[in-house]
Amino acid sequence: METLPNQAFTAYQKFVILILALLQFTVIIDFMILSPLGAILMDTMKLTPKQFGSVVSAYAISACISGFLAAGFADKFDRKKLLLFFYVGFVAGTLFCATAYNYETLLLARIITGVFGGVIGSISMAIITDIFALQQRGKVMGFVQMAFAGSQILGVPIGLLLANTWGWHSTFFGVVIFSLIVGLTVVFKLKPLTEHLKHQHDKSPFLHLWHTVKNRNYRIGFLATALLPMGGFMLMPFSSNFIVNNVKVSMHDLPLIFMFTGISSIIIMPIIGKLSDKIDKFKLFTLGSLLACVMIFIYTNLGIASVWTVVAINMIMFMGIMGRIVPAQALNSAIPDMADRGAYMSINASMQQLAGGLGAIFAGLVVVNSGEKSPLQHFDTLGYIIVALMLICIFLMWRVSNMIKKKTTQSEKTTLENEEQNLSAKPV
Repeated sequence: METLPNQAFTAYQKFVILILALLQFTVIIDFMILSPLGAILMDTMKLTPKQFGSVVSAYAISACISGFLAAGFADKFDRKKLLLFFYVGFVAGTLFCATAYNYETLLLARIITGVFGGVIGSISMAIITDIFALQQRGKVMGFVQMAFAGSQILGVPIGLLLANTWGWHSTFFGVVIFSLIVGLTVVFKLKPLTEHLKHQHDKSPFLHLWHTVKNRNYRIGFLATALLPMGGFMLMPFSSNFIVNNVKVSMHDLPLIFMFTGISSIIIMPIIGKLSDKIDKFKLFTLGSLLACVMIFIYTNLGIASVWTVVAINMIMFMGIMGRIVPAQALNSAIPDMADRGAYMSINASMQQLAGGLGAIFAGLVVVNSGEKSPLQHFDTLGYIIVALMLICIFLMWRVSNMIKKKTTQSEKTTLENEEQNLSAKPV
């Protein structure tokens, strides 16, 4: 079902992009809303930074375990059915979040949500890889990742508005309602995706998992992309607390900051998507990473400042962060063969979630909060650690880029040899 590189998207392919973006929107907002609600939750539930870091990491670690266990089965079923199974569980987990009343119930709710929600992204990536050619995936992923910007512009401000008006529980109830609408659209409109089933050779799901894990090229991809989200997991959980208690921006101005950050992301994402299909993806990733490093250094060392200063810094910082995600995902999608895409994406997502979860726990140990509504301490140290991790990630992604280039060259060489053999076999 892959399209030709220069072929225009059909109406159905545009629908696939839209529905995957909406799916990502609900999953991202479910995770992201916890960060701006951090100041409220830590106050109302009397959570310590360590406990809140555990709540954030619970989603990631449970998603990691779930994704790894699901990897062996990821290529054994219709991707639509697999997507719906995990999405139903995700909605149920979010509903549990809405009814949580203390640290223990919130922690359990986030574990359940992570078990199901953490796998949805990898299934979506497998669907994109099945349907769109590599030369188109940058553009596709640019649009799908606009869900992140949408969550900034619409999801987070609306979620904060609901939280400030009717309490933080209402925010999760809102996510549940919207997710039900998206889920029903998938049920009735998304076509079955079974082409990958024709390429299966492993009878046992566990054997399929083992064959995927032991592939050397795949392991390089796992290592390179594991560190990709760690900086965000370390920075985001405490950002709202830092902005309110250190930078002294009012809680009621937080929606404004998230909205303008989202606007900058929604402008830059399609541009980055198109660029990643036209220029070297690794170079684009490097530029985005370096910009993110500079802005994270400035952001984590920020003192008392106006809301518009914070808006400007956040807008530029997220341009850098988003500028590294799209080319990295496009590069990563070129690593697995069709028969292994579901398993590879699941394991890859698990590695990312594990790295992110450990990052959130580590951040909770680094950052210190001496009392209620008091400034966070050592947030600048956290920034230095994140910058170092991003620089390491550049080196690892360079290895991925070189591996894909060798793979492409070998594939072209094999194709040329086959053509020459066919020509020589023809009678003169």
